[in-house]
Amino acid sequence: MNFEGKVVLITGAGRGIGAAVAVAFAAEGASMVVNYLRDAQSANATADACKAAGGDAISVQADVTRPDQAGALVAAALLELGQIDVLVNNAFSPYQFDPENRKRFWELDWPAYQRQVDGAVMSTYNVCQAVLPHLRARACGSIINMVSNLVARPVVPYHDYATAKSALVGFSRTLAAELGPLGVRVNCVAPGLVYPTDASRSTREDVKAQIAAQTPLRRIATPHDVAGPVLFLASDWSRFMTGQVLYVDGGFVMA
Repeated sequence: MNFEGKVVLITGAGRGIGAAVAVAFAAEGASMVVNYLRDAQSANATADACKAAGGDAISVQADVTRPDQAGALVAAALLELGQIDVLVNNAFSPYQFDPENRKRFWELDWPAYQRQVDGAVMSTYNVCQAVLPHLRARACGSIINMVSNLVARPVVPYHDYATAKSALVGFSRTLAAELGPLGVRVNCVAPGLVYPTDASRSTREDVKAQIAAQTPLRRIATPHDVAGPVLFLASDWSRFMTGQVLYVDGGFVMA
């Protein structure tokens, strides 16, 4: 794929999946906007890795759950790089995939749900609102929202997290219907358990082995496995796809 001359903004791109996706885009010639919340060192390291891979990159701090900061993020990207062609909404509220220590439904209060909804849906809403005038003016663009295969197969009932990601799927499909006539595509990528990431750090080895055993490709994903499908949905190769959820879990939801 060739992304030369394209600008890609990724929220929550300092580490993990976001960082892997950013470097993959840069390796195909894209200029990257690496958004981060607190860890400037990791974000700058990701930006440096993007440059080493062959692209340009800037890192921009912003709390995308705040509309003013989401707007400032988009404004900084447009000021520095002139345009935005692809938006990847990857930011979410911190979470730990730990089946043994997770809270059961009767132990969860609504604020736990609200934190995940704010991190997944409100952040996406804010950045989409900020970038949409630019995309509409150009009548083109691709938005990719990161969800989870838990929306289709909640093998572990992470209630608050899966509820927020399910809401994000609904948001994405509705947005795809609205923006399609304007030339803007909206799709989702739904990974399964991905290791290593901050969220999967607490997942025990036996749990990872159990998931791998139920997965047709017999392993769990790495961050690099997620990058290719994101690039595909951002590229002209998927130009007639919108409103879709692309599962990247080795066939786990099929099993």
